[in-house]
Amino acid sequence: MPPDAAPWHAPYRAAWSALQPLEPAQRIAWLNARAAALGVRNAAGRPIEFAPAGDAGDAAYETHIHATGRVPTRAATAASAHDLLNALVWLRWPRLKAALNARQAAEIARAGVQPVRGAARDAATLIDESGLVLASDDPAVFEALATRQWRRLFVDRRAHWQRSVVAHLVGHALLDKLARPYKAITAHVIVLAGRFDTPAALDEAAAHWVAQPDLAPCRLLPLPVLGIPGWWPANARPDFYDDATVFRPLRSALPAARRAQGGPVRARAA
Repeated sequence: MPPDAAPWHAPYRAAWSALQPLEPAQRIAWLNARAAALGVRNAAGRPIEFAPAGDAGDAAYETHIHATGRVPTRAATAASAHDLLNALVWLRWPRLKAALNARQAAEIARAGVQPVRGAARDAATLIDESGLVLASDDPAVFEALATRQWRRLFVDRRAHWQRSVVAHLVGHALLDKLARPYKAITAHVIVLAGRFDTPAALDEAAAHWVAQPDLAPCRLLPLPVLGIPGWWPANARPDFYDDATVFRPLRSALPAARRAQGGPVRARAA
């Protein structure tokens, strides 16, 4: 489904609108022209090119992208929105997408395609499909998120959002799902401590986060996206966050050491 007027779709709206009048082949050509103009490359240095859906043949999807730079993309089916949004994330977050692809390809090269993907591939998949980058220089924000103190995060610190606390959707399945919003939609969060002056700096920091050796799902924190201040009218009422089926408390049995695994990775010095 297409991005609408909601704040979370704003970074992708212009490109999406440009694609809509085009025929499927024209859409692929438009995406490739943008990728070339932006110099989008995978982690192996190969230019990213969006290709027909069957382009990978029998090769694993992520392996194919890493080896060739070609991203199989459906542009004319009922599922085309999902793939087109994936392409738009490549254009907006090229370093993060390249890092995710490289991580997946390396794990496949090491262990093959197994019924169980393993921790690193599971985490990379979660980010790719439903990831959100949360950047702030306020450590209290990350503490509140890690400990599921939802009112502290969204009510007490409400004035900080969109200024010193900024959220960016990077998961293409999440973008697709939010075309039909409902309260329980939840992102898997990369937390980045610091202020980032440019989108490229934020993209680089997110890619660095993905490259950590112990990447695993437990390092990703859950965040119900419609709770973000300014993203959904109903959350202007503080009792919006009282729904414990969505804004779930932290399980007391979860060890403190495991909770700490979700902490932010600070930006590297330039």
